[in-house]
Amino acid sequence: MCGARASGVLRTDRHLRVTGRFALAAGSGLGLSGSVDSPNAAPLRETVVRRGSPLFTVAARWSLFTSLLGIASVATHAGPGQSDPAPPVVEARREVPAPAPKEHPDTVFRRAPKPLPTRAVTSDWASFLGPNHNLVSPETALLTRFPPEGLSVVWEIKKGEGFAAPAILGDRLVLFHRVEGQEVVDCLHALDGRRFWRVSAPSDYRDRYGFNSGPRASPVIADGQVITLGAQGHLQCLDLLTGQVRWSRKLLTEFGLEQNFFGVGATPLIEAGRVVVNLGAPGGPCVAAFDLHTGRMVWGAGQGWGPSYASPIPATLHGRRRVLVFAGGESKPPTGGLLCLDPTDGRIDFTFPWRGKRYESVNAASPVIVGNHVFIAECYGAGGALVEVSAQGEGRAVWTNPTFGMHFMSALALGDHLYGVHGHGPSDAELVCVELKTGREVWRTQPIWDEQIPGKRGVQNLKVGTFRSSLLQVDGRTLCLGEFGHLLWLDLSPQGYRELDRTWLFAATETWTAPVLSRGLLYVCQNTRGTLSDEPTRLICYDLRASE
Repeated sequence: MCGARASGVLRTDRHLRVTGRFALAAGSGLGLSGSVDSPNAAPLRETVVRRGSPLFTVAARWSLFTSLLGIASVATHAGPGQSDPAPPVVEARREVPAPAPKEHPDTVFRRAPKPLPTRAVTSDWASFLGPNHNLVSPETALLTRFPPEGLSVVWEIKKGEGFAAPAILGDRLVLFHRVEGQEVVDCLHALDGRRFWRVSAPSDYRDRYGFNSGPRASPVIADGQVITLGAQGHLQCLDLLTGQVRWSRKLLTEFGLEQNFFGVGATPLIEAGRVVVNLGAPGGPCVAAFDLHTGRMVWGAGQGWGPSYASPIPATLHGRRRVLVFAGGESKPPTGGLLCLDPTDGRIDFTFPWRGKRYESVNAASPVIVGNHVFIAECYGAGGALVEVSAQGEGRAVWTNPTFGMHFMSALALGDHLYGVHGHGPSDAELVCVELKTGREVWRTQPIWDEQIPGKRGVQNLKVGTFRSSLLQVDGRTLCLGEFGHLLWLDLSPQGYRELDRTWLFAATETWTAPVLSRGLLYVCQNTRGTLSDEPTRLICYDLRASE
């Protein structure tokens, strides 16, 4: 049934017909104008250039769908308004000792975790989506079954507003959240929750859709520095050991950014000594890189696409280091797509337009790298696309599938298949498996079960499920964090979905922050008050270590 359903919706590049003509472009050498034949074509202008060749200008009528299916533009990194608009605010460096961790009333320590098994492989989690930016962890020696009484809580801390995941390096965990009118960066001891330092900055951001007003972008740790990006575009660099502010920038003011649907929300990427930001400034740059140690803008790239909620992802493609950015935020008409660029200078190899037609839509799922291919997806109509990157640095669609589109939950690549949560949610959020080579749907399911809930009128049965869930591949299995606080061990394969075990961590909505795993400890954000116990929003550290 699922396979038949998918076979009728796949599209490949053979359905495209591209026409064009060469003409002189005044002041820029040789120009090329062309069009993609489509009954639904909508106007879109692109400036394109190949490395080492004259500047080309393409004035094309692209459809927001069919022009996406097999053609990508090759563009330069430079453009109007892409110089640094203002210097960063640089703080004077002071030689101060690193503070020792201290207990504080927001943290409750429950019990020490089990000792790490001697056979365990462990890792840091210093950036969004894990050590390899792909929701795959190298850790081993984890529990295979959840205790009947539930996972053991090591410690928990009262958390403010926000959807940012913590970052961990060694014994230091960085939590970014909003407490009253302040965006707060807490550096905590990863094993017990004691606080090393706290830094805060004022924020009056208000979410226009009624969600919480805290930061969406997760902190990133690299080279002894912590980078945070607040909901109003406050970009700052802090010293990991002391909490001293090294430099800061107000991106909304400096680049004339608009609020976007949910504020600024894409986690920055630290690559090649640069802080790469999915910026989306009006008129450009679409992507900007700032020096990690000085905060000065190193380069700006692209123009015309607004900021999305997908984080830049690094990759090595045909032996060359690249950064993939899936851009596209609030705009009329909605525009956006994939950029493949060189992190050292911002030169763009190609752009690949990909966006739903709805105004109230965003690109929010981060790209997934599989060899020399990039999978991108959105849930507002266009769905998913697998883009092949050639040795010449060009991109083309291998396949597209409008019924395999992720909202903000990134897909997971396992072997020859992709697994992801399709749909906007919550009711239409289904777990789907497709073939990596063809995009053909293999199976589709929506995990739902009954929970017995005690109440004033006795025990009631409540139908719950994973819905908009996060997937994490680790220790030969898939860990799934459900939208309402459930944690599951899954066996995902082309043969189907199999639940190995399940526990309920807490009963709360909006459990949308991806879990973090480091040294056998699992960190989960509870983003709303408990629906059964009315407990506050929290960051909770669970013991996931197996016994020796």
